[in-house]
This record gives sequence, C-alpha cells and structure tokens, in this order.
Amino acid sequence: MFKKLLWCLTFFGLTATVYAQKKDLDKANKKFEVLAFIDAQKLYLKMADNGYESAELFSKLGDTYYFNDDLKEAVVWYDKLFAKYKDQIGPEYYFRYAQSLKSVKRYSESNQLMTTFNSFQGYDIRANKYAEEPNYLQLIDFQSGRFIVENAKEINSYTSEFGPAFYHNANKIVFASSRDSSSLVRRKHSWNNQPFLQLFTAIPDSVGVLSQVERMGGKINTKFHESTPAFTQDGKTMYFTRNNYVAGKYKEDLEGINRLKILKTDYKNGRWTNPVELPFNNDEYSVAHPALSPDGKRLYFSSDMPGSVGYDLDQKFAKSDLWFVEINEDGTYSEPENLGIVNTSGRETFPFVSKNNVLYFASSGHQGLGGLDIFASTINADGNWSKPVNIGKPINSPKDDFAFIVDDETSIGYFSSNRPKGEGDDDIYRFIQTEDLRDTCEIVLEGTVTDETTGEPMDMAVVSIRDDSNQKVAQMTTKADGAYSFKLECGSSYFVQAEKADYTPDEEFFTTPEESNVIDIALAISLDRIPVVNCDDLAQLLDIEEIYFDFDKSNIRPDAAQQLAKVKSFMELYPDTSIDIRSHTDSRANDDYNDQLSERRAQSTRQWLIDNGIDPSRLQAKGYGEQRLVNECSNGVSCSEEAHQLNRRSEFIVSGLGQFADCD
Repeated sequence: MFKKLLWCLTFFGLTATVYAQKKDLDKANKKFEVLAFIDAQKLYLKMADNGYESAELFSKLGDTYYFNDDLKEAVVWYDKLFAKYKDQIGPEYYFRYAQSLKSVKRYSESNQLMTTFNSFQGYDIRANKYAEEPNYLQLIDFQSGRFIVENAKEINSYTSEFGPAFYHNANKIVFASSRDSSSLVRRKHSWNNQPFLQLFTAIPDSVGVLSQVERMGGKINTKFHESTPAFTQDGKTMYFTRNNYVAGKYKEDLEGINRLKILKTDYKNGRWTNPVELPFNNDEYSVAHPALSPDGKRLYFSSDMPGSVGYDLDQKFAKSDLWFVEINEDGTYSEPENLGIVNTSGRETFPFVSKNNVLYFASSGHQGLGGLDIFASTINADGNWSKPVNIGKPINSPKDDFAFIVDDETSIGYFSSNRPKGEGDDDIYRFIQTEDLRDTCEIVLEGTVTDETTGEPMDMAVVSIRDDSNQKVAQMTTKADGAYSFKLECGSSYFVQAEKADYTPDEEFFTTPEESNVIDIALAISLDRIPVVNCDDLAQLLDIEEIYFDFDKSNIRPDAAQQLAKVKSFMELYPDTSIDIRSHTDSRANDDYNDQLSERRAQSTRQWLIDNGIDPSRLQAKGYGEQRLVNECSNGVSCSEEAHQLNRRSEFIVSGLGQFADCD
C-alpha cells in the first residue's frame, strides 16, 4: 500500500512538473512570437537552468541570441541542439548554426554544416551560393587589407551607436544612438532590451575623428526609434527610419509586430519640418534604411515587402531585400523594384551608394565571415548591378558589420559593428580606404609542393609559371611550408611547374576562369629516378601523348608544349643524356611531302627544347615521313583512322651524353 501511495505521489509530482514546464514553455513561446526576445530568453534560460531539455527549447533559446546578433551565445544552444536533437531539426538550423560558428572562428565545422545545407539545394538560394563558392574564404582574403580601421571611441557610448550618414557634403556625420540622453526614464525595446534610438550629429576633422556630439533638434526625434538617415546633396531634405506608431502608440501588424517606416522631412526657415511618411510604407511589412543615389534621383531601401527573395522558411520572420524607387521631378515616386542579383534568402540591409556609384550593403545571405558582412556591387554597362563582392577584412569580422559609408574623394568613411572590445553594443568605426575595390578580374593561384613519397612539404623547390606560348611569367622558391602563390590573368592558359635538383618535376596545365577566383593546385615531386638505357623511348617511359600539330603546320601548339615539357624536365634531371627526336607521318599524302613535313616538325620540336634551355649538342632531330610504318597501312591500303593514327607519332630516343646510339 505504501509503495502504491509513493508511486501515486511520484506520478502526480511528475505530472505537475511536466504541466508547469509546458506552461512556462507556452508563456515563453508567446513572448518569442511577438519578437520580445529578451523576455522570452529569460523564461527559456530559467527552464534550462531547472534541467528542462527539448529541441524546441534549445532551438528557440539559440534563436533569441541569433536574432539579436549575439552569435557567440547562440552557438552555446545550437551546440546542445545538434548534440541531442539533430534528427528533429530542419534545414534552416544548419544555416543558423553554420553562421553562428563563424563568429567563434570554427570555420571548418561551419563549412561542413554548409555542405549539408547545400544538400537542400532548392530549399533556398543560400545553399546554391555555397555550392557556387566553396572557397569563399580565399575570395574574401583577395579583397582584404584595403582599409585602416579604428574605433570612433570619441562618440561611442556604453549602449549602441550605428548607421552613420554624411550631411552637408561630409562636413557633418549624423548617426543613431540609444544613449537616451533626453529623458530620465530609460525606455527599452522588448526585442533587445536596448533604449530607443535617437539621431545625433557630430563634426569630423581632416582624418575623420568626430567631436561636438549633439542631439538633433526639431521634430525628428520622438520617444520611439529613429535611425539611418540619408540626405540630399544640398542638405535640405532628409529621409530616415522610424517605428510605425500612431498617436504616440505602437501600431502593430496582424502578427503583433511593430514595423519600420521611412519618413521624409525638409529643412526650411532654420528647422526641420514635420516628417511625412513615404507612400510605399505599409503597416504589414517594414520599409527602412534609406540611401540616395549620387544624383538624388533614386532612393534605395531595405524591405521585406511582398516579392522579396529574403524569407525565413519557418515563415515567422521575413528577411529583408534591397529595393529602390525613382524620385520623379514632381516629388512623386515610382513603384518599388527589387534590386535583383544582390538579394538572397538571407537578410540584405543598410544600403549606401558612394559618389562613384558603388553600392555597399550588409548581408547575411552572401558568403561571409559571420553575422552581417559588408558587400559591394557596381553598375554594369547594361545598367544592372554586378555580382556582389565581400569587401574583406578588417572591415568585415566574425560579428555583425553593417551601415558602411565612404567619401570617395577623401577615402574616409565609417561603418558599424558589434565586434569585441567595443565601447558598447554596436559601435561606429572610422576608416581610411587605402585601395579601391579590386574589381579587375584577377586569379590567385596557390598550392603546396610536397614530396610525392613522404607527403612532406618541400622547401627550396622552384615553382614557375609559363604562359601558353611557353614564356616564363613568374617564378618563386618555396620555404619550409612548401607553399606558393601567384596572381594571374583571367581567361588565360598557363603551366605551373615545381622542380628541385635530383627530383622528378611535377607540372600542371590549366586555364583560368573568366571571373576573379582562387585556384589551388597541389604539386608533388619525387626522388624516384626513371631507370633508362640507350634506345629507350621517352614517349613510352614518360607517357607522352601524341605531339599534335595543326594541319600542314609545324609550329608547337600549347597542348604539344605541355607534352614536350616532360622531355625538358627529364633532360634537366638527367644531364648525362642526349635525345634523338624522330617524327613520323602516316602514308597518306605524297611520300616527299611527308618526308619534308615530318622533318620540319622534328626540327621544330628540337628548337622548342633549345629555346627552353636544353643544350643543342644534346639534341638531334630527323623526320622519317612514312618510311617506318608500324602496321600494314602503306600507300593504297584502306585503313581506319585509328590505324593511321598509330603511324603518326613522335619518338624521343635516349642515348648517353654526347652520343646518339644506333637504335634502328
């Protein structure tokens, strides 16, 4: 009886606990669904501290950090999610986890997750983008190192500063801050528990250092969010972002979410006029972060309006795209148009167009270092934007980097980031751009030279690059790590060769793509020497393919040069040998013609080797025409093309140094 009573008490105790946990989870989920992430986070953490575990708890707890761009903490919970509930999660979490891992520089694990995410091609564009650029880190390195970056500590506070804009021809900077200097009551937003944003001005000196911070006056700042302004060149019109509110209260959409809107105000009689909404704002989606074209005729912005590529497949959080409208002469606006190629299934936001018509924007959908990265795109001749390029380090980091602006005339600019060692949550950083975007098509060829037998990297190996005319274009000697690197032209053919005394060289022929990329070619050289005796034919020993010539020609083609390079390497490795070059034709065409053609080809082959450094005394060449057929396909005999091909051959007969053995 006692045991039965104890069982009942335990059962009802567990039932009560499960009920309480479900109640707490439901309460947290309600906060989560209206984007009150900080409130939801506290409830989820309390449940986790009490020992509750589930796929839903770990995923949503990770999400509360992910959507607040605290990717380092998101990793903690996504680690737990994947460790225990990997079979219960959808593709989106592979992407979120992969992005979060970049913030703690776990790039190898991130890439493995993206490879899995790539198996969901068709699920969203981000999977396809990773498949297109698996070497994206090398492409980022290609653009890196073009900026000198410093924290603008003189204006950053312990809260958040971001979204700088040039004002009055860059004589002033306007930025958003949540320092909340206007009230003793600290008004905080439930999404991230930060005070509401206001607009402030600062004055830059000749190197971009900011001072004289003042809160903007007039009717711009309210008790809700204001941020990301954009100004016309004359400084008389400003567009900016504000929360959607009516009569001093938030106006929410059908999902209970407060959206963002763009407002416009004009500077008249020494003050900013009452801001007015733009006509394409909407209570059911956000329109935010305006940017103007240099001529002021086009307005760019970020929005999750219908037609956006960006969306989250759980269909709860729309991801923004970049859009634009034309500003007509009468002040009206065209219908919004999606910016197309720059947009992904991730988040594209914070556009800025420089005086040189370069579009900069932040994205979580293009390949980056983690969180939001800054990308650049330029206008093509057809008026469309080019494929976006990650602008590299040190602007981009494993954290969120966004709201980039630059003055092309001074090369001074600013951007926002929540990277470590900042003054607050988001900080503004200033920079000097030392080099323009590397938009000329350029290929980076890199690789490692190893010992083919041991696999160890080879130092003191000479790596050379030759073009398809066999002209040497670059050369370097490896160090202890065996690494080599060259910058080459796009759409060109090259040979890369590694050689070292007493080693058999290794060589590759390759053609570079038509757009900037990184190519990796591993080369392996070996001490193994080929045993040779007089009268050996190198064509067989070195697996030399047929030396092809154009019809009725004797010049050396690039593909023939690739094969002849093997003979050259052999003669360099075996300096005590000579080579008898023999060229043969099939029986078709006149006998005398074939004799003359094969002779020209034999001499052309010999001359190629001489031109590439082989001592002429080690070479002799002769054309035999159709005199030494290897089958019955003589004059007048009907043979297949394959049979004739056997007679069209080149031989490279080995002899000792200074002698040419009789090998007939």
